[in-house]
Amino acid sequence: YIVTVYFRSVDALNPISTNNNIPHKSSQMKVLIIGNGGREHALAWKVSSSPRVKQVFVAPGNAGTALLGGIENVDIAATDIETLCVFAADHAVDLTIVGPEVPLVNGIVDHFESKGLKIFGPRAAAAQLEGSKSFCKDFLARHSIPTAAFQSFDQLDQALDYLHSVGAPIVIKADGLAAGKGVVVAMSVAEAEKAITDMLSGNAHGEAGHRVVIEEFMQGEEASFICLVGQQQVVAFASSQDHKARDEGDRGPNTGGMGAYSPAPVIDDAVHQHILADIIQPTVDGLASDGTPFTGFLYAGLMIENGRARVVEYNVRMGDPETQPLLMRLQSDLVDLCLAALDGTLDKQQLQWSSQYAVGVVLAAGGYPGAYSTGSEISGIDEAAAGDCQVFHAGTRLEDDAVVTAGGRVLCVVGMGDSCGAAQQAAYQGVDKISWDKVYCRRDIAYRAVERET
Repeated sequence: YIVTVYFRSVDALNPISTNNNIPHKSSQMKVLIIGNGGREHALAWKVSSSPRVKQVFVAPGNAGTALLGGIENVDIAATDIETLCVFAADHAVDLTIVGPEVPLVNGIVDHFESKGLKIFGPRAAAAQLEGSKSFCKDFLARHSIPTAAFQSFDQLDQALDYLHSVGAPIVIKADGLAAGKGVVVAMSVAEAEKAITDMLSGNAHGEAGHRVVIEEFMQGEEASFICLVGQQQVVAFASSQDHKARDEGDRGPNTGGMGAYSPAPVIDDAVHQHILADIIQPTVDGLASDGTPFTGFLYAGLMIENGRARVVEYNVRMGDPETQPLLMRLQSDLVDLCLAALDGTLDKQQLQWSSQYAVGVVLAAGGYPGAYSTGSEISGIDEAAAGDCQVFHAGTRLEDDAVVTAGGRVLCVVGMGDSCGAAQQAAYQGVDKISWDKVYCRRDIAYRAVERET
């Protein structure tokens, strides 16, 4: 796999911390991971393996992070920025890594930096790339970065008039953060009318849906392209692909993600170079030129057709569930990479990847992404992890000595193999050892890559 590093000179628009604050390689660091999902369990698992690190805190964490050695859960919500900042200062935390998007959009990086605390993630102004879909689409159009044609609306009658002028299929997106569930791919005008009305008049997604983006339906295959960014330097992770639809064959309602795998064969070497040169670097440079320089994980959701990519959306953090298979394959030190991004030395980093494939399957509560119950005891996690799998917790908590469900997406079981088919088989062997009342999962995660192998 080819990893390309782009770098640009640093200017006054990019006041990132200097090398004076970077811990020495031999130092023993304290790291705080913010969040409580599967992504954060995977981040804590990976960070705890760094020889730099002696202590990992996770706020608030889940049952999986509570059971990992060298890791301590902290009962502070990911959105409680002031309390998190006080905790980091009081406990001499050397580096904070932010998992979810909400605290980033709400300005956690700005607040930590104002207190002299080292934190990895974008400031609030740059985080609007995910926080507002209309901001993102306007940015892409202004900087000539390929994406679907679109219009934004906050008035129902104007939105419906535009819909009737363009027809279906069409994509309707809530402007703000909606936990991965604010997108409707409408195959008919009637379906699109309902989605628009539900968002603008029916409060389907609260404040997030009070403005909508209506955009062209793009043909092709979707993939995830996640990078580390710092001081206009970019290092790409391996490619990945997730499955957002709840049901097999990529049908049913959109979710936060029902599984993911890496690498994604649709991104070959030529497509990789095209994405970096025509999408990622222009985005990073455009943010800097707009006065909103970006540092952190930059996630491009892309639609790829005939070797060309267009941006579906941007996220300003690692994906969930892409993080889990990606970090299983990553052999480089993640702490080194984050510090290099902050220090402006990403151009000196060489990422190492396992040659194996990784497939992650999400186990969800029955009913997700709609109504679901919690509090069911989970069995079989240790048996699944004893094989060729790693089990990452998402919506779990401890009750006495038992692990119980506490969310919609509950676990992600990741298998590794020399082919995608072998990794898929390993993942489902782990999945089949785990059970609770009304557990649900898709049985076809990574089917596109497996089909390419046959």
